[in-house]
Amino acid sequence: MQPDHRDFFNSHSLQFIEMALTTDRIERIARPDGYGRRTGECGDTAEFFLTCKENSIQSISFYVDGCMNTTACCNTVAKLAAGKTLDAAWEITPEEVIRFLETLPEDHFHCAELAVGAFYLALTDINGNKPQTD
Repeated sequence: MQPDHRDFFNSHSLQFIEMALTTDRIERIARPDGYGRRTGECGDTAEFFLTCKENSIQSISFYVDGCMNTTACCNTVAKLAAGKTLDAAWEITPEEVIRFLETLPEDHFHCAELAVGAFYLALTDINGNKPQTD
């Protein structure tokens, strides 16, 4: 029996569908300025790759080994973080991701926490790689 795809499209917001299906930011970068990887209790893994210029995020990409909900959350983090200063990027929260997606199933809220956690690790990596100033 074929799955009823209409149920998926009728059950989710346009933002969720776009973030779940968009692939333009799914990419592993060889030498990012910041890299973060986190595996959730569910077994999904999210990786973020950041390049920065003048204290702002110049480009952001991610890679997911997991479900469509985690992909939607990672894409949302990337969308929210693109072009932000590093300080402003720290203000992105799982709750903001959930609000943006509108229809992330409640039993997958941990996907937003996973995505933001991996992103925070990438931001921390940038801070760790900054040259020390006097």
